Amino acid sequence: MYKILIADDHPLFREAIINVIHMGFPECELLETESLDSALLLTQEHDDLDLILLDLNMPGMNGLNGLIALRNESPTIPVVIVSAEEDKQIVLQAITYGAVGFITKSSPRDQMTDALRQILAGNVYLPSDIIRTHNPDMRRQPRPDEKTIAPEMLSSLTRRQLLVLERMSKGESNKQIAYNLNIAETTVKAHVSAILRKLNVHNRIQAVLSAGNIDFSEYLKR
Repeated sequence: MYKILIADDHPLFREAIINVIHMGFPECELLETESLDSALLLTQEHDDLDLILLDLNMPGMNGLNGLIALRNESPTIPVVIVSAEEDKQIVLQAITYGAVGFITKSSPRDQMTDALRQILAGNVYLPSDIIRTHNPDMRRQPRPDEKTIAPEMLSSLTRRQLLVLERMSKGESNKQIAYNLNIAETTVKAHVSAILRKLNVHNRIQAVLSAGNIDFSEYLKR
């Protein structure tokens, strides 16, 4: 049984997400709050929380500063942003600042349930329709302090590892990657470990952020 805190100041959305959770995870214990201050208090009172669903725009949040405050207060409790925001930069910044997922409020019920299932299983969830870059001319320019992947590092990846990294950058879980590439999930995990080692990054999130501007079609022509 999971214990989840829903932090959102819109009663109708809280009711909607409660319905989604109860349908997918009927044994869940749910807590509700409508401000950052009360969310911080609840995390102190309930250190056994399995997950926090956090709205970006509720009172006290001040954008991603609220996420940082919550992560500093309760670093062991996973936080997922649930927001109407659909800007790619904000999604990536939220992950950089410690969120384990980003769910848009426009997501269909089934997609929300699948996202929560992935997150509760220990995966990072990113909305693939937002993360995917469609127009090469609109590619994001990396910040000076942001880690990017050197061409020689990418060249060290096998074709299968490139395919796995491409799907990681679309926000797919290991299970989804295994299904889409028709390989075992244990094989995917082995590829992910090799990718992290070859790219000299510490975790999946860093790999995804570093891969944000890569044109995989060019490397997969080899």
